[in-house]
Parts: sequence; C-alpha cells; structure tokens
Amino acid sequence: MENQIIKNWISRFVKGIFIALGFILPGVSGGVLAAILGLYERMLDFMAHARQNFKRDFWYFLPVGLGGIVGIILLSNPLSYLLTTYKAVVLWGFAGAIVGTLPTLFKESSKTGRHWSDWLVLFATIIIGGVFLYNVAGLVGQLPVNFFSWLLAGGLIALGVIVPGLSPSNFLLYLGLFKPMIQGFKRADPGVFIPITLGGLVTLLLLSKIMHFLIRQYHAKVYHVILGIVIVSTVLIIVPPVADYSGFNLVSGIASALLFLIGTSIGLWMSQLEEKYK
Repeated sequence: MENQIIKNWISRFVKGIFIALGFILPGVSGGVLAAILGLYERMLDFMAHARQNFKRDFWYFLPVGLGGIVGIILLSNPLSYLLTTYKAVVLWGFAGAIVGTLPTLFKESSKTGRHWSDWLVLFATIIIGGVFLYNVAGLVGQLPVNFFSWLLAGGLIALGVIVPGLSPSNFLLYLGLFKPMIQGFKRADPGVFIPITLGGLVTLLLLSKIMHFLIRQYHAKVYHVILGIVIVSTVLIIVPPVADYSGFNLVSGIASALLFLIGTSIGLWMSQLEEKYK
C-alpha cells in the first residue's frame, strides 16, 4: 500500500514536469497537457470548488505543483540560451507551434454552432486587438519588469490552464516579459516565482468559475475572442520590435522556415492528442 502511494506521488510529480512545458513554451498549453495526462477535469473542479475540495485535492496536486517548479527550472536554461542566440529563428518555430493549434481552436469555437455575429466578434478582435497591442508597444514600450508585471504573467499562465489550447507564452513574448521570466526561472529567483505563483493562484480562484460560466453561456463568442487574440499575438511575435532580424541571412531564413513547419506539425500533433484525451 505504501509503495503504491509513493508510485502515485512520483507519477504526479513527473506529470507536473511535463505540464511545465505549457507554462514556458509558446504554442503549448498547460491545459492541453493536463487533459492529456488525465488531470484537467479534476483540476478544474478543484479550482471551481476550492473551499469544498481543498483538503482532498491540495495533497493530490502538491506533487504536480512541485514537479512543475522543477520542470520550469530544468527547461529554462536551454530555452534562455536559444532565445539569446537565435531569437528570430526560434520565434518562427514558436509561431508555427501556435499556428498548428489554430485548426482545433477554430473547431472548438463552433462547437455550439457559428452565427454571423461570431465572425464579427473574430474580425473585430483581430483589428481592434492588433491596433491596440501594436500601438501599446510603440507608445509605452514593453512592460517594465517588476512585481506587478510578474503578477500579470502569473495570471496569463493561469489562463492557459483554464482554457485548453490557449498558450500564454506568446503574450508574454510580445509584452517583453518572456525572456526575463525564463532567466528568473533559470536562477530559481523567488522574486519571480512568488509573484507569478500568486498571480496564477488569484486568477485561478477568481476566473475559474467566471470562465466556466462564460464558456457555458457564450461558448462561441468567448472562443472567437480567444481565437482573434491568439492570431494577433502570434503575428506580432515575429515582427519587430519583438523579433530582431539584425544579422538575419539566407541560412537564418531557411532555418526559420524549417522550424515553422516543425512547430506547426508539433502544434497539430498536440491538438490531436487533446482531442483524444479531452
């Protein structure tokens, strides 16, 4: 009996390491990975009814959380190196991974039917969201790195858990928070970990029920907004100022194209897994 408990604890710890991929890799959703690993439904139920389920589920998800922290620390070092050395090329790979998830996200948006007004919501989100995000970067630059920025980062990461298929890392890239976040994770900096964890927990507690209600009542509208934001943010991470094309040459272009195709394939594969294990 004790051996089985230990095995289950280790199993959930390892699952946490894999779910960490969804926290730091653009194009990968923590919610999708949680669904693939059989944790999503119980996790969503825990978040929506935290008070009632706290005693039972806290200890169940503790090894998952610890595994996630270990996974983030292990993965941050190589990711930081790649973004420092081959940023534009790597961003094209990330963009491909996000593009690969779009067919499934588009399919999910029509799960309850698609009305002409949903198309209006989609195009309005793309136009208004694109103009707003692009001009915010031009007017105020990328967000300053401070406690409140990390709270926002934690909130975005939590959204990627609540909404399977939504990858928050491309938003963090555009806001200029992704690279400093990865560097903070690499150093196991509590000044990064603590506010991100706090922002994530607060978002999960505040929005899990709200998001559950909105998706249930306005499924198509909510998903068309999400789809529009994902499209806009994906385009913006591969254009300046986020992507730096200084020193970009033919080899870089070929590598970018290959990584885009590989990323798209991975995104499609991840989406198929989500459909299988949802």
